[in-house]
Amino acid sequence: MAKRRDVIIGVIIVASFLVAFAFFGLMLAGLFSAGDGLDLAGFGGDVGVIEMFGEISEVTCRPVIKQIDRWAASSSIKAIVLHINSPGGAVAPSQEIYDAILRAREKKPVVASMASVAASGGYYIACAADRIIANPGTLTGSIGVILQFHTFALLMKKIGVATETVKSGELKDVGNYSREMTEEENLMLRGVVMDTYEQFVEAVAEGRSKTKDDIYPLADGSIFTGLQAYNLGLVDTLGGLHEAVALAGSLAGIEGEPTVVRPIERKKIGVWDILGGLAQKLDKSVEEQISGPQLMYLYK
Repeated sequence: MAKRRDVIIGVIIVASFLVAFAFFGLMLAGLFSAGDGLDLAGFGGDVGVIEMFGEISEVTCRPVIKQIDRWAASSSIKAIVLHINSPGGAVAPSQEIYDAILRAREKKPVVASMASVAASGGYYIACAADRIIANPGTLTGSIGVILQFHTFALLMKKIGVATETVKSGELKDVGNYSREMTEEENLMLRGVVMDTYEQFVEAVAEGRSKTKDDIYPLADGSIFTGLQAYNLGLVDTLGGLHEAVALAGSLAGIEGEPTVVRPIERKKIGVWDILGGLAQKLDKSVEEQISGPQLMYLYK
């Protein structure tokens, strides 16, 4: 009787393991098969429009970069319009989009079209394009870098909670929420921020065919309307998405009115898509929980 019970328990354990293994295997396969869910909306378009809407992050930058690279390599797409409605975001993802636009420009024209907001990192990525077009009421500019983190030293002291830290160097736990920042940490972080700031200014100067000295007076974090930005030489012309498409068509030498093609998110229908979407949501959730200071090209 005991042997029979042991066999049954063993079978249940093995079966549970196999089910769990199969589930996670399907989730992993779904992650790769679901991709970014972007397909072409129709055929025969010669100007591709890509949207960068919302805050720029490791998650939101990936489908944008992938689509830019796809259309840069496509013989049917003659020009690309990047439609931006973003306050910016993390520094590295902004720089990756910037680099993707530069790669695309080696093959075809790229026009940046600013919607309601294209500030900080949103303006940074626009500077990689051949031309920038903004609505008169667009909010743009905010050239600068911000790094923020919270400290709870007074609250922890009040409720009697403390954190013990063992570290290899005095600056290893910079951004520790359990205490105030030291002068040495302040100096180090300021150096990091200013180095990233110089990268921003250099990118704007290069994109606008100006010197860094021309940009410094505008790079104090100030925001501008599209009209102000035009008068300051930060954008090339005024208009909306329609005008941006026409400009892209002109730069590409397209005769007549350009036809537009957009990426669309295909519907999640199969088990691969469902499990892949679940894995992507987990990935996004993990990224949103990242702690510690982050460098941001962000308009707040």
